Amino acid sequence: MKFQLAIWGFVCCVLAGGGNLLKAQSNVDYVNMFIGSTGSHNTEYGGTTPAVSEPFGMTQWCAATRINGISRTAYNYNDTHLLGFVATHQPAIWMGDYGFFTLMPQVGILNLEPEKRAVKMDHAQEIATPYYYKIGYNDVQGHALKTEFTATSRCSFFRFNYPSTEKAILFLEAGREKEGGSIEILPDKQEIRICNKERHDSHLGPRLYNFKGCYVLKFSRPFSQYGTWNEDRVSKMQSKEEGAHVGGYIEFEPGTEVVEVRIGSSFIDFEQASENLEKEIPASVSFEQTKKKVKAVWESNLDKIQIKGATDDDATIFYTAFFRTMQYPREFSEYGRYYSPFDDKIHKGISYNAYSLWDTFRAQHPWLQLTQSQRVDDMITALIQMYNEGGWLPKWPNPSYTNIMIGTHADAVIADAYVNGFRNYDVEKAYEAIRKDAFQAPRDDYRWGDRHYWNGSYEARGGLKEYLDLGYVAADKTTESVSRTLEFAMDDYCVAQMAKKLGHEEDYHILMKRSRNYLNLYNPQTGFFQARHSNGSWADIEEGFTEGGRWTYRFCVMQNIPDLIHLLGGEDVFCKELDKNFDEGHYRHDNEPGHHFAYLYDCCGKLDKVQNRIPMIIKQHYKNKPDGLSGNDDCGQMSAWYLFSSLGFYPLTPASGEYALGIPHFKEIILQLRDGKKLLIKAPELNKKDYLLRVYWNGKLLEKPFISIQDIFKGGVLEFCSE
Repeated sequence: MKFQLAIWGFVCCVLAGGGNLLKAQSNVDYVNMFIGSTGSHNTEYGGTTPAVSEPFGMTQWCAATRINGISRTAYNYNDTHLLGFVATHQPAIWMGDYGFFTLMPQVGILNLEPEKRAVKMDHAQEIATPYYYKIGYNDVQGHALKTEFTATSRCSFFRFNYPSTEKAILFLEAGREKEGGSIEILPDKQEIRICNKERHDSHLGPRLYNFKGCYVLKFSRPFSQYGTWNEDRVSKMQSKEEGAHVGGYIEFEPGTEVVEVRIGSSFIDFEQASENLEKEIPASVSFEQTKKKVKAVWESNLDKIQIKGATDDDATIFYTAFFRTMQYPREFSEYGRYYSPFDDKIHKGISYNAYSLWDTFRAQHPWLQLTQSQRVDDMITALIQMYNEGGWLPKWPNPSYTNIMIGTHADAVIADAYVNGFRNYDVEKAYEAIRKDAFQAPRDDYRWGDRHYWNGSYEARGGLKEYLDLGYVAADKTTESVSRTLEFAMDDYCVAQMAKKLGHEEDYHILMKRSRNYLNLYNPQTGFFQARHSNGSWADIEEGFTEGGRWTYRFCVMQNIPDLIHLLGGEDVFCKELDKNFDEGHYRHDNEPGHHFAYLYDCCGKLDKVQNRIPMIIKQHYKNKPDGLSGNDDCGQMSAWYLFSSLGFYPLTPASGEYALGIPHFKEIILQLRDGKKLLIKAPELNKKDYLLRVYWNGKLLEKPFISIQDIFKGGVLEFCSE
């Protein structure tokens, strides 16, 4: 079908009013915290948890149904028992936690081991929201308890309800293994201090001598008894303990029914944790006041987008996805100071962490440019600080370097932000950092592989030496060689765009030439990109890929799609091969490399094909139920894809300055943009017509299925019509 576009007149009064928008209740109440919290596979599901904090919170607080670790989150909806409540920093299911601790109210008898303290869970007694969590349960002896909590960015407020006729106990675990932790009980101050030095990912990054998660717990009731434990040894009335598997407990006066605990967290020290607590949850505010305040913060953020024409399920999926994009990267600074896991020191400034860059450069970071523009410059600054303090931009900081995944997609995030007008950071230092990724091989450039153990060297672009010498990563030198070559070429394109705008012409020309290095792995005999050895011979056709195969990476040249179309035989052949990718089951939306595939049809003028594919993908992979995400959310990427696709456009190529058009999921959408601007998206004929191929922008017909990102940022009216 020949591509056609049209335009809708710009009507300011519609932007101001918005019509009968979906507002039956607060948007935060549509969030289903359980979407993505379970699945049929052990790890390949949403990997989300019902963790509570403010947007981009430094520390999250979550019910624990299992002992978490790499590839195992603290909460899974299908689990049948509750083990406690954890202060967690685990950003994704396949990453580890760090600086955490666990607490659990108990009655009568202190139980240390998870299987002994576990209580039966009943989801009917569970309430989970972004700002508040509550659960009621009975212990093994039948005593009824209730736990509630709310949380700010760095602090939490717990309220425990005990039966008045039994001894009220609070179990505390400071460390489990490895680096361990410590606890100090201060009964005169009704305070406890917990320190946890553990990092599940410590084998993947440098040793951090000064790393620690610090917690200050302040109680509303005095302690009648207390003690510590180390492994299975309990020491009554002992106030300090340190070791691998350690913790403590406190008891309250007989008849105690309600105990409230305010908790401050810090990566700096206990004094900073106390300061954070005083700033975010001072002693003068109540539990209900804190809960109301955190709810208001979420409301103000989720209310940036209003939708019309949505079912309750649609609204739930939409606002849950929107919520998920406001969890990462997490705040890592504490009121003007931050601990750096890149040089193990304390610095002044603002910091963020938990960048799942291999995933999030695609849609999550572009989505933040659209909806959290006030944070973008600081997030870029945080990356530059990591470069200054550690010598390289990270690939997956958790919280320090980890040799996880391939490519250096901080390059794409920084260049894309720069191209789209975000400049309030050290621009030249940012360029220096991404240029280093492109031109300097790691110190020990050998056969790198995914999740490579730390050996004193950071991987960066592992295989870059051969890439520079041969024009491709050699299969006999480095694993995942095809994926690396294609992703290095894409990153080269992004660095080139920033180089050009900064006047680094020589770099620009070198990098643009290298951005076509995918040509060196194209095998015209098979029609696929194929691994090659350092002597130029072809390797096995299935060798050299990560998170996908030859069909996935066949379409991973997002930086020069016209060239890819020509390579595969022209527009007609390209579209047929892309159809095969979807229709023959090669497309895997549950993983990120293919997230741009449906929008590739736009480059052939086939908006009708985009509009055919997108609704089917949404219907299949996004559902309002605990196993409603087909793949790991990966710090917001799965959610951001859905959100962009619901709006009707998507960032197909990073650092290009353009969105590719699709089809909105709702008849009307209003976005509050920066500087008071608004974007109105209209599709009045949605669900009445098969295709809405005529797209209007502020009264002017769009001639191609693309729109300038800067135009969207300025606000206006985007309408999709059939005629």
